[in-house]
Amino acid sequence: MESQRDLKEIIAACQAGSNDAFSLLVDIYASRCYSYFYRLTGNFAQSNDLLSTLFLKLVEKIGTFRLTSGSFEKWLFTIASNIFRDHLRRQYRQKKLLADKAEELEIQTATTPSKADIETIDELQVQMAKLDAETVELLMLRFYGGLTFRQIAEMRSEPVGTVLSKVHRGLKRLRELMERGND
Repeated sequence: MESQRDLKEIIAACQAGSNDAFSLLVDIYASRCYSYFYRLTGNFAQSNDLLSTLFLKLVEKIGTFRLTSGSFEKWLFTIASNIFRDHLRRQYRQKKLLADKAEELEIQTATTPSKADIETIDELQVQMAKLDAETVELLMLRFYGGLTFRQIAEMRSEPVGTVLSKVHRGLKRLRELMERGND
């Protein structure tokens, strides 16, 4: 990961209109943002669409980010979260709830995961689809987005304790679902 100073220089260059700097910013964050969207949707095509939407928004809004205002990651994942919420609203209007969209998870990594790992990941995806959208989003921001509880709390305008509590309850519920699924 780039140092904060390097990141600020890249962002400043993006704000000045540098295509090379924007490409570098995409390279830095594309994988994390894609993982965030994929864990929320469970769908490769939707994740790619959401990622494209995110980077289009980033091009439009990079000028509004103030280098002195705080964490770029928090700002970026706030936009990603809003894009996902818009996506959920569209799905709801079309009578396509997130829970109906659970698909078999495919792992594409350089190493081949064991059959047990694949089964666990598949089961995790199935059980996460049973959680409400807010809980899934919080878990994804924390564990796949890599955001701190403080960053999540700031972007959601909630107290840190509330976010901690919601994540804890979500993990507890997920653990219960996983244990029941393995019985």
